[in-house]
Amino acid sequence: MIHPFIAIANTEDWAQVVDLGAALALSTAIGVERELRQKSAGLRTHTLVGVGAALFMLVSKYGFSDVFVRGEVILDPSRMAAQIVSGIGFLGAGLIFVRSDAVRGLTTAAAVWVTAAIGTAAGASLPILAGLTTAMYFVIVVAFPPLVRRLPRSTSAESVIRVRYLDGRGVLREVLHSATGRGFAVAALATTTLRHDGGPSPLPLEIGFSLPRPDPAMVEVTLRIHGRASVNELATVLAEIEGVDAVLADDVNSAAE
Repeated sequence: MIHPFIAIANTEDWAQVVDLGAALALSTAIGVERELRQKSAGLRTHTLVGVGAALFMLVSKYGFSDVFVRGEVILDPSRMAAQIVSGIGFLGAGLIFVRSDAVRGLTTAAAVWVTAAIGTAAGASLPILAGLTTAMYFVIVVAFPPLVRRLPRSTSAESVIRVRYLDGRGVLREVLHSATGRGFAVAALATTTLRHDGGPSPLPLEIGFSLPRPDPAMVEVTLRIHGRASVNELATVLAEIEGVDAVLADDVNSAAE
């Protein structure tokens, strides 16, 4: 005797299981790529987004059939799809952050957004579109970065580079000489004296009195530069200067993200 549940599952339910499985496989493939790149949203996040979007779409298509009455109760599955887009927008916003005008996480947020779209397509029984979009995703993330690096670099967009060094050794002069020598123009410069623990130097307690300054003092200089050369290569050169403790570069032309 066949169990009633198995009998039902052998008809329409198996098609829904296949749709959900397709969303699982495709979103997992994207998640693996993000995980290998060590992004903030990796395998689990993308897989959950894809499967969740597919499930929402399946519920929208089949979950209300018991209350559907032709001519009286009208169902619109596209409304659920629209809500998926809105919900993923909030999730993607949490992956984007800005630090000193440098934006990070845009590509990861876009990947989550596309994964949700792929899951929605799978849940809507559009496996060809879902699979084709997944293939397009891998073409974009694998083939586009080398292409972007071959494009002409912007000479007006400003990149930010930070250098921490020992004070009193003429390091700033060498930093500026290295930057301008490689064709960069310095648009702005700011320096901050640091303590040994990396924080700013202590403020005066009152007029004429201040806490002792560590010896030697560390200084952090922030440069806003623009030019055709590679900012990351400049950072490598600056890191080799005697007295430089650390270098952090945000290349506006970088295709790493």
